[in-house]
Amino acid sequence: MIPILNIIGIDFSVVKESGVTIAIVGWLIVFAALVLLVIVFTQTPKIIYYNTRKKLREKNKESKVSDDDLQIAGEVSAAISTALHLFFDEMHDEESNVITIKRVRKVYSPWSSKIYGLRVWPRK
Repeated sequence: MIPILNIIGIDFSVVKESGVTIAIVGWLIVFAALVLLVIVFTQTPKIIYYNTRKKLREKNKESKVSDDDLQIAGEVSAAISTALHLFFDEMHDEESNVITIKRVRKVYSPWSSKIYGLRVWPRK
């Protein structure tokens, strides 16, 4: 069996130690960032539910609150987001989408004069 690296033609002799070190450190940084993001996204709802449970215990409404009581169903979230989208979409005024440009003709403007152009050679 022929090694696939010989067929492709990769020459690892040109890779220096610093290049390998930079590549390994780069991969470690990326994977560490991904692990950190997974931890943040999985723990955020638990922290939010903990604060809600704490507030309910302080009010003595319920001694034991489960996570199912605090979560909102997906259908309810979809209905709320659809209602908000439709509400904010109707807030914009309907425009005619016609642009009218009224031409105003000025008699003289030194900015548009060809006398003061940059191609005029200065006198010596």
